[in-house]
Amino acid sequence: MTSRVRVHAAHIVGVVIVALASAGCGSQATDGDGGARIVTMTAGLTETVFALGLGDRVVGKDLSSTLKAAADLPVVTSGHDVSAESVLALRPTLVLVDEDTGPTEALEQIAAAGVTVTTIEKAVTIEEIVPRLLAVADVLGVAERGRAVAERIETDLTSIEWPTADRPVVSFLYLRGTASVYLLGGPGAGPDSLIGAAGATDGGIAAGLDQPFTPLTPEALVAAAPDILLVTTTGLESVGGLEGMLTLAGVAQTPAGQARRVIAIEDGLLFSFGPRTPGLIASLHDEMLRLMGAAA
Repeated sequence: MTSRVRVHAAHIVGVVIVALASAGCGSQATDGDGGARIVTMTAGLTETVFALGLGDRVVGKDLSSTLKAAADLPVVTSGHDVSAESVLALRPTLVLVDEDTGPTEALEQIAAAGVTVTTIEKAVTIEEIVPRLLAVADVLGVAERGRAVAERIETDLTSIEWPTADRPVVSFLYLRGTASVYLLGGPGAGPDSLIGAAGATDGGIAAGLDQPFTPLTPEALVAAAPDILLVTTTGLESVGGLEGMLTLAGVAQTPAGQARRVIAIEDGLLFSFGPRTPGLIASLHDEMLRLMGAAA
C-alpha cells in the first residue's frame, strides 16, 4: 500500500439542512501512546483520531473541526491559518496536518520547538477515507484498531443505488457571498464523490466540466440542469439564505431553483471525508429521495 503519511428540515423554504451526530467517533483510548498530546488540523483528522478511540488525547483542533465530541477543544487556527503561538500554548507532542495546512512558517515554528509535525495525505474522495484512517492509526500506534474501524467503514460504504433508472442531477455550489465567490463544483471538488455515492449524478461532471471548480454562470448552470442544489450551511447563510441564492446567476432558472430543492450540509461534515461520511452519504440519499418524491 502506498504510504499516505508525509436535519433539520425546513419545507417552507425548500431547504434541507443535513447534520449528523458523532456516531462512530468515540473519545476514550485503551491503548496507544498514553502520553501523547495531539492537535488535529483538519475536520477529517479530528474525526479519525476520535474514531480510533484517542479523542481524549486531542488537546486542540482547527476551525473546521465541528465534531460534537470535540466541541470544547480550543481552536488553534484563525480562518484557515495556523497560529503557532496557540498550538504551542497547548504543549502538544504531535500535530497532525495535511498538505494544505499552513502557513509553512507557523508549522516550521512549531517543529522548531521540538513538536512532531506529521503530514497525512488529505482525502477528497470516499475511496481515500480508509487509507487515511490507516495512516493515522499507524502514526498513533493503534494499527490493529485502525483495521477494525476501517472494516466498519468499508461495510457502511456499500453502494447506494437510486430506485429508478432516472438518477437525479445534483450540483454543488461553493458560495462565499462576503467575498463574492460563486463556484460550480465539478470533478475532484469533493462533493462530486459524495453525490455519486449517494446514488445521484453530479451536475458539473454531466455538463462536461474538467476542473474541480468553475465560476458560476447562467450558461454553466443551464448545462448542468440540476434537479437539486447542494451547498454548505455557511455558504447558504453568506448569500442571505434561499431567497438570496435564487438571485444568483441562473439559479432560479434551474429545475432545482424553480422547485426550491436545496440541501445544505454543515461545512466541516461535507468536506471531512472521515468516519462520519458513510452516515452523511446515507442521509444525503434519503433527503434526495424525499425531495424528488415530493416533486413527483
